[in-house]
Amino acid sequence: MVKIKDIANALEMFAPLPLQDGFDNAGLQIGLTDAEVTGVLLCLDVTEAVIDEAIASGYNLIVSHHPLIFSPLKRITGKSYVERCVLKALANGIAIYSAHTNMDNAPGGVNYRIAEKLGLKNVRILVPKEESLLKLAVYVPLSHADAVRNALFSAGCGSIGNYGSCSYNVSGFGTFMANEGCRPFCGAVGELHREEEIRIETVMPAYVKDRVVQVLLNAHPYEEPAYDIYPLKNSWGSVGSGVIGELSVKCDEPTFLAMVKEKFNVGSLRHTKMLGRAVKRVALCGGAGGAFAQAAMAAGADVYITGEARYHDLFNYDGKMLMAVLGHYESEQYTMDIFREIISEHFSGLEVKKTAVNTNPVNYM
Repeated sequence: MVKIKDIANALEMFAPLPLQDGFDNAGLQIGLTDAEVTGVLLCLDVTEAVIDEAIASGYNLIVSHHPLIFSPLKRITGKSYVERCVLKALANGIAIYSAHTNMDNAPGGVNYRIAEKLGLKNVRILVPKEESLLKLAVYVPLSHADAVRNALFSAGCGSIGNYGSCSYNVSGFGTFMANEGCRPFCGAVGELHREEEIRIETVMPAYVKDRVVQVLLNAHPYEEPAYDIYPLKNSWGSVGSGVIGELSVKCDEPTFLAMVKEKFNVGSLRHTKMLGRAVKRVALCGGAGGAFAQAAMAAGADVYITGEARYHDLFNYDGKMLMAVLGHYESEQYTMDIFREIISEHFSGLEVKKTAVNTNPVNYM
């Protein structure tokens, strides 16, 4: 029996909620986590038509990219489409879960899927998250160093780029005196003890801190383990906004733009003036990613692709870098494929389908 919380856990293993940007409201929007799932409908945006489709399909879970509820609702009277969707979902027992900027920022998430559709290689994060990492240093007796180290890795420590199980280890000795009432792992109460120890240093995302500390306390043999946690100024290169990569073969600008238009079924591809250069290095960010164009230019991109950009921002890159604007919906439409792959991998017998409703509010004549 698959429950709503099981689907949420699978999605959050791929794109943890703490990766979302501060303005966002990803996660469970409506519903109870213990409800059994009868089927999952995937969409970019939750509309009344999408909820009607879920009802007709007998599905009680909608997974969307854009959260239905961004801001707190002061009343639910049906005045707006958001209020009407909330009313209809509640009346029909439909849960709604959203994975938004956490899915944008996650390794292998939305922007990686766009890059895959464009055939980019050597894909890496364009704007890494800052000040999101912590350093852990813990002192462990030699006899338990391997066990503690492995426990920390299993809890989420030790990832640096594409490398895992990373740590630095220094041998030394620690001293301590157990007072009355202690039950020391080694040494005797009232006596100064000297123990050969290993100082293990490793890194971790800030959001796993509580879990890591609990695992550390469980794995460490001492009653009072000595450990330090401090913030790092390092960029987190595995997580962040946008990506940049290279085409396998250079092409001219008209050929590249035509390929983008075809791959993403764009009704009208807007772009800055072509520069007559070959396209090799491509930066991109789905959705409203116009703010990251400067980072793309600084990274040496020949072209920057996004879903939305402000009119006046385009002047900043005119004559300097080709910039193409797909449309918000068009740039993120393949997010539904990511959802389906994650859910189907974990729950092979569960009915999962993409909505047949085109929720793009923009039409082209």
